[in-house]
Amino acid sequence: MIRITFPDGAVREYQKGITALEIAKSISEGLARKVLAASVNGQVWDATRPIEDDSALKLLTWDDADGKSTFWHSSAHLMAEAVESLFPGAKFWVGPAIDKGFYYDIDLGGRQITEEDLAKLEKKMNELVKQNSSYVRKSIPKAEALAYFTEKGDEYKLDLIGGLNDGEITFYTQGAFTDLCRGPHIPSTGPIKAIKLTNIAGAYWKNDSNNKMLTRIYGVTFPSQKELDEYLAMLEEAKKRDHRKLGKELGIFTMDDDIGPGLPLWMPNGTIIIEELEKLAKETEQAAGYKRVVTPHIAKENLYLTSGHLPYYQDGMFPPMELDGTKYYLKAMNCPHHHKIFSAEPRSYKDMPLRLAEYGTCYRYEQSGELFGLMRVRCLHMNDAHIYCSREQFAAEFRAVNDMYIKYFKIFGIEKYVMRLSLHDPAKLGQKYINEPELWLETEDMVRKVLIESNIPYVEVPGEGAFYGPKIDVQIWSTIGREFTLATNQVDFAQGRRFKLEYTGADNAPATPLIIHRAPLGTHERFIGFLLEHYAGKFPTWLAPLQVKILPISDKFMDYANTLLQSLKNADIRAEVDDRNEKIGKKIRDTELMKVPYMFVVGEKEVNENKVAVRRQGKGDLGSMDIDTIINQLKHEIATRSSDQE
Repeated sequence: MIRITFPDGAVREYQKGITALEIAKSISEGLARKVLAASVNGQVWDATRPIEDDSALKLLTWDDADGKSTFWHSSAHLMAEAVESLFPGAKFWVGPAIDKGFYYDIDLGGRQITEEDLAKLEKKMNELVKQNSSYVRKSIPKAEALAYFTEKGDEYKLDLIGGLNDGEITFYTQGAFTDLCRGPHIPSTGPIKAIKLTNIAGAYWKNDSNNKMLTRIYGVTFPSQKELDEYLAMLEEAKKRDHRKLGKELGIFTMDDDIGPGLPLWMPNGTIIIEELEKLAKETEQAAGYKRVVTPHIAKENLYLTSGHLPYYQDGMFPPMELDGTKYYLKAMNCPHHHKIFSAEPRSYKDMPLRLAEYGTCYRYEQSGELFGLMRVRCLHMNDAHIYCSREQFAAEFRAVNDMYIKYFKIFGIEKYVMRLSLHDPAKLGQKYINEPELWLETEDMVRKVLIESNIPYVEVPGEGAFYGPKIDVQIWSTIGREFTLATNQVDFAQGRRFKLEYTGADNAPATPLIIHRAPLGTHERFIGFLLEHYAGKFPTWLAPLQVKILPISDKFMDYANTLLQSLKNADIRAEVDDRNEKIGKKIRDTELMKVPYMFVVGEKEVNENKVAVRRQGKGDLGSMDIDTIINQLKHEIATRSSDQE
């Protein structure tokens, strides 16, 4: 007998060799129908794989990320079976699950695949699903695996097998398709109820432009047609909200080949949004006791050697410049500069905690293939700060940073979020992580305790910590359910010693501060990209580049419109007059397209009554209002940073 420990701590005994699927059936048939895979001692397994030893078991369903990933990877194999059926002789490279769905890189022997072919493949996949073929795992000796793919003339799988040893090679078969794969897979093809192949692209073998171009087919599958329909509707809405499309239409930012990839140019409208975000951050941080600093865009090589960034992070930095025999690097992070400000003056425990804040400009050498609009750029403006504190002060400071996140979430209408607590990997100490095992465990526990006591939703992710300590990545969801990484909140137990940072404690002895790296609004680039999609370009009034457009019905009301414009400017409300010789209907439609929150329509009636006819973006006519009344209403909406679109 073996002992199986469940996530709730319950322990049951089963016969050796039982599978997770059989365990699920012993609990209920309904549960068994939902099980897609299993986590066995932290590793994702086939639900049909025998369990031979005492184990911790979690049954994975569609509601689990690993369950979805297994479902989508299995769907990639189903698609490959359909491809092999319709395109005999096709060869397959890799077919992983991705955030939403899967893809497979395929050598079609020079044949071009079309949208019509995708429809045929979908039809074939649906036929294969009805066979409810089991995914069967089999361990294969290396010599046998090499012989199998040599006979097929498949150089891609032979290349993969060449890097594996005996005992590491498994084949998976479903229906008529067999592939080299480490798995895991769902029990059978039956649960795949809805299929959509979404895109065709080219991909170099091994991502090397010197290699052959393969055909990459993307797809997504779901356990029900309803879920697929909802997903496709979300995709259509996401296209409308694409920050690159909206950024161009609304004059927020632009990219230019002469400037360089990943280096956005902020247009006047985008600059207004930046200034409003900075104003919010400065007000919030001033109230929280932060002190603002400004640091250079470059620094000597030695600074980043001291910090440890060059050994650990050099691939993400631009190449150095040399001046007078000294190498200088573009700043990829603000922290070493702030550490130098800390050390520039004697510090006492009475100065602690010291909170240094900066909207610092950083430069990171993202790979060309990873650049994406404002989401992945090479020049970024970071809402950065570093808090220097004692161990006794750490919990309160870390909690205060998290509280700042929550405040911002409310302002921007972000309702769904989770903190990802990224931990170290003990196997990579001294390589990817500072080799301080006891400090890693201590600081990870400190962060975990704050999150638990604050009742903040969080998940733990091993192996994704910063090189100098554990960190929190803040995951947020837009109004249409798209996930974004907003910002980070990091603990640093290493750089204080590296930079010999000290303060005099209450006992008159020198002490090294703990350092918290935090950026609640992330970068202008990523956050504004998120906001464009979150609001669909319809920014709340306080953040909108243009808050009011005055629309005179004809030129004879232009003087009144200009007088009204001056009143709005005197109230610090961003406004313009549409002085084009166009009909009022076109002026209204054009202003709607530019997503201006308010329109003031003025004609003879408004002039005679000293009023304006007010229209609200997306809401239509709000009626005639007294000028002072609507201006005071707008001032209140802006001052309170209301996100109410009503």
